[in-house]
Amino acid sequence: MLGAPALSPSRSFTAFSSRFPSAQSPFSRRVVLMSVMDTKSSRVEFESAVIKPPFHPTYDLKAVIGLALAEDAGGVGDVTCMATIPADMQVEASFLAKEDGIIAGIALAEMIFNEVDPSIKVEWSQSDGNYVRKGMQFGRVFGHAHKIVVAERVVLNFMQRMSGIATLTKTMADLAYPAQILETRKTAPGLRLVDKWAVLIGGGKNHRMGLFDMVMIKDNHISVAGGVSNALKSVDEFLHQRNLQMPVEVETRTLQEVKDVLDYASKQKTSLTRIMLDNMVVPLPDGGVDVSMLKEAVDIINGRFETEASGNVSLETVSRIGQTGVTYISSGALTHSVKALDISLKIDMELALQVLMYTKLFGERFAFGL
Repeated sequence: MLGAPALSPSRSFTAFSSRFPSAQSPFSRRVVLMSVMDTKSSRVEFESAVIKPPFHPTYDLKAVIGLALAEDAGGVGDVTCMATIPADMQVEASFLAKEDGIIAGIALAEMIFNEVDPSIKVEWSQSDGNYVRKGMQFGRVFGHAHKIVVAERVVLNFMQRMSGIATLTKTMADLAYPAQILETRKTAPGLRLVDKWAVLIGGGKNHRMGLFDMVMIKDNHISVAGGVSNALKSVDEFLHQRNLQMPVEVETRTLQEVKDVLDYASKQKTSLTRIMLDNMVVPLPDGGVDVSMLKEAVDIINGRFETEASGNVSLETVSRIGQTGVTYISSGALTHSVKALDISLKIDMELALQVLMYTKLFGERFAFGL
């Protein structure tokens, strides 16, 4: 359902480099290979991918790629390519980093090219999660010019967004240490798995994938249930009645709510695994933050449950939050306020024209029996 038959890197490169002399220039090659492992659940394994996508039981990555390509083509196709590029022109194009950052989306780019034209060959000198500097060429594409240009914008849209997420995640993860950084469900609609995959590539951890894989008791649930203890009790009964096992997190907003949660857990068996400490980081007029309430909450919990700090998390505050002893720090900004990393894909026109002239000359000589 997802992916395609594995490409043979040796055969594909040899065949192409025989027609494209410049393709033989020194370049550390790493061709991403894909294979389908479980088509029913739409799980994809990337044999060479450094970091695999997170699991989702119903997410169809191939359908997402198809939708992205279809909205670009509009049922007609690339009219500019049809008008300006010979249908049989073969080209080489290079990926170029136009700013420093963490590259992400290499494995996904391979899927997109394969969807557009399985004969396109892609080589990489970098892997997902590697740091690239401005001006670095980190990949090359070989194939029909028309098909490469059709795939170009969709590939870059995914890679630029994923690389922006990965770059911000890496920065925040380093600052947050020893706490671990999490994203939230504040992802682009339809791109949940892609956004969360980018977080993993950047060195972060995934929060719940959706509403189905973790019980997360938040303020509205607590209000309707009549208090945090009542909400916890209802969840424990629900899971027990249905014989379900999954992580359970409860949101607390005050130290008293933290104490109420601990009091409940001390009196009966509970499925609770994590306590969220929401907005316990208080902004100060001078631009700093007061983390004393958060630190006190962590001390009260004293390792009995995982802890998660949420609210007022930024590049400026995450380091201080991480020093309080919390297990996790969650930030919606990782995915909802992402700045795309600038990447380009440029065709080597000099080589393309040489190949076109060679092809035409060969065709004429063949026609005259020379």
